[in-house]
Amino acid sequence: MLSLDCSNLRQCRVVVAMVVYISLFLDNMLLTVIVPILPDYLVQFHDKVPASIIYKNFSLHYVPKLIGAVSQAVVVVQPTNPPTASSLTMEQENGSIGILLGVKALVQLLANPLVGNGTARFGYCIPITFGTFNLLLASLIFGFGTSYTSLFVARAIHGVGSACIGVCGMSLVAQLYTEPERRSKVMGTVLGAMAVGVLVGYPFGGIAYEMAGKAAPFHVLAVLCAGNLVLQYFQLDLGAFRANAMPHESSTTIEDKRATWWPLLSNPLILIVVGGIWISTSAMAILEPCLPIWMISQLHPKKWQLGTVFIPDSIGYWLGTNFFGSVAYRYGQIRVSIVALFLVGSSCILIPSANTVTGLLLPHLGLGLGIGVVDAALVPLLATLVDSQLSNYVDQGVGLSLEESGGEYGYGAVYAIQQIAVSLAYSLAPIVGGELVPVTGFATVLRALGVLNILYIAPLLCSSIRCSVGSIVGSSMKQKDLPLASSEPTSYRRFYNTLE
Repeated sequence: MLSLDCSNLRQCRVVVAMVVYISLFLDNMLLTVIVPILPDYLVQFHDKVPASIIYKNFSLHYVPKLIGAVSQAVVVVQPTNPPTASSLTMEQENGSIGILLGVKALVQLLANPLVGNGTARFGYCIPITFGTFNLLLASLIFGFGTSYTSLFVARAIHGVGSACIGVCGMSLVAQLYTEPERRSKVMGTVLGAMAVGVLVGYPFGGIAYEMAGKAAPFHVLAVLCAGNLVLQYFQLDLGAFRANAMPHESSTTIEDKRATWWPLLSNPLILIVVGGIWISTSAMAILEPCLPIWMISQLHPKKWQLGTVFIPDSIGYWLGTNFFGSVAYRYGQIRVSIVALFLVGSSCILIPSANTVTGLLLPHLGLGLGIGVVDAALVPLLATLVDSQLSNYVDQGVGLSLEESGGEYGYGAVYAIQQIAVSLAYSLAPIVGGELVPVTGFATVLRALGVLNILYIAPLLCSSIRCSVGSIVGSSMKQKDLPLASSEPTSYRRFYNTLE
């Protein structure tokens, strides 16, 4: 589709990374733009319930659940007010609304392994474009839909799109940037698109809703997604799957591709790294449905404070992903992630100690910063581990070509595993938290999770020591205690060939 010479290769991969950045940005913007708009939809769905009750319940509980929690919604009723028929009716409808809000995370969880397998046949570009098309379709359904079923379908379609963009976007960036330091920096910057999308989505949805109606934000998002599709058409090789599906491939090669998941899942270091991403993400996932309820009972915040309490987390995450990728590479990705996990755990322990809403700002900033640094350190490390593992297979004479398999199959599978861990965090943590908080209290649950994050430093530390004294003995390394991706220009040639 495109003809590039080597002098334009560096510029081209920057453009492709920008395409991935825009796709992740639109994905997370669609996730949050609905927050100030959904109450109007709920009023339509529950015509027997006064709008004031719906707005109250939505503000107190449903807003934080939109990020992906699937726990059952709980109606907050002030102790001085006895239950009314309207509030009881609303409570009966909580199940259907909870399903509506949680279906996106559930569908994304189920789609991640399918997308990971699909990269072996379709590569990375086609799933990214398919995911962007799903965002476009979901935006249109959100804009024109007026029924519960239409919104349910839109959320499900959005989950499929998120899986495609999340798995294949990071895999494509890992394939293009084979230099470990550059890869760490660029992947961190791309991850920052999620925080920017969350930050922009809330105010954009509210302003566009006030100025032009509830459908306007989704129409604007649909136009942006369409523009992104046009950009992808000119910058991504959407015909690459034909090369991957040619019948001349041997059965041994195909069998090796299908077996890619098992070597990754049996690699203890990969599992420990993914576990670090999961446990740090669980801290945020458990806060979103539980913190507003605790704030109402303990801090008595104003309504606008409930909607802005998570802004420091997004700012911290953006700072962590944008500025600590290179730092993590320079000082050791596992070492930096250890410090970041300690920051996450300490922030979780400090949050319940806040006596005012202002007192929450610093722990929330530390929590977002810690999670961002963990992602900036460990997400690029997964690609490095895949490169190292595939290099070992080639050295051992296994019938798996590094030139052919490193970028096309290993990255897709490992980032599917990473996305599954994130989806599990947003699915399981709210359920566990919702069950434990009424029994043990919010402070106990969050502090216990903080202690777990700090305790997880031990397996990370052990994996770093084992890696340094075991599999990499005798190798010359620039990075501290970690294997590096091969600096050979094989991935450059592969990328160059796919763009001809």
